[in-house]
Amino acid sequence: MSTRTLVSPAQLARPRGKALYRTVFGLVVTGFTLVFLGPLYWMISSGFKDSQEVVRTPPTWVPQSFAPDNYSRAWEVMDLSTLLFNTLYYAFGALAFQLVLDVAAAYALSKLRPVLGKAILGMMLATLMIPATVLVVPQYLTVLDVPVVERNLLDTPWAIWLPSVTNAFTVFLLKRFFDSIPQEILDAAAMDGASPVRILWSIVLPISRPILGVVSIFAVVGIWKDFLWPMLTLPDPSKQTLNVGIYSLSNGVPVNVLIAALTIASLPTLLLFLVFQRNIMSGLTAGGLKG
Repeated sequence: MSTRTLVSPAQLARPRGKALYRTVFGLVVTGFTLVFLGPLYWMISSGFKDSQEVVRTPPTWVPQSFAPDNYSRAWEVMDLSTLLFNTLYYAFGALAFQLVLDVAAAYALSKLRPVLGKAILGMMLATLMIPATVLVVPQYLTVLDVPVVERNLLDTPWAIWLPSVTNAFTVFLLKRFFDSIPQEILDAAAMDGASPVRILWSIVLPISRPILGVVSIFAVVGIWKDFLWPMLTLPDPSKQTLNVGIYSLSNGVPVNVLIAALTIASLPTLLLFLVFQRNIMSGLTAGGLKG
């Protein structure tokens, strides 16, 4: 069975149709490349310019005053080593909590099927319709004075870790993948005497490596790029993340050094995506079809 397209294979086989197709395809790819990579190139190249060239009008596309020491100055002046360590600490701590608690929630909703499980999942997904900014005030009041335990979590990693655990999108992704795992495999393990926890650890998690990789990347990137919440809950400069720390120390810093610091802060997540982009796409589509 042939697939219908906007341009028929017969038209593409003609020299004129083939040339037109390649021209349009090349223009579209070039346009999208410039739109997405243009700002990234400007940021990286501006880190190599001096302060006068950065603000020059019209801007220069290729640095005329090559100054690679801007990056070393940014690393020292803005204490990026401390900020980088803080961000990694918060990011991987949030990842650990998400993998433990969200995997358990998704597994329970998918395979254990508790009473009112569909209603619970529906209410969790309904929270995705609420803008994140609406939740800032109640979340801040909660970490300021946690109910029951009556603890102030400001300037502690728990202020970052606990809100990141309540991620309905992560639970939904994991549940969809767990739904695609054949129930016969789990039933056979249960007949051999495996408990639900043993089934999760020995069967479900090894099969779920693609989606676990996607969830891990989303968790790390989510903490890495967040700005408003760490700024509110981490007022101590020695405990701030990269984004907040660069913003706090930006006063009096030359613009070229500041751009170099922003480039350094952006590179880890860009490299993470470039290295694992195939895993991201395969993980997102792995649970789409049962088989």
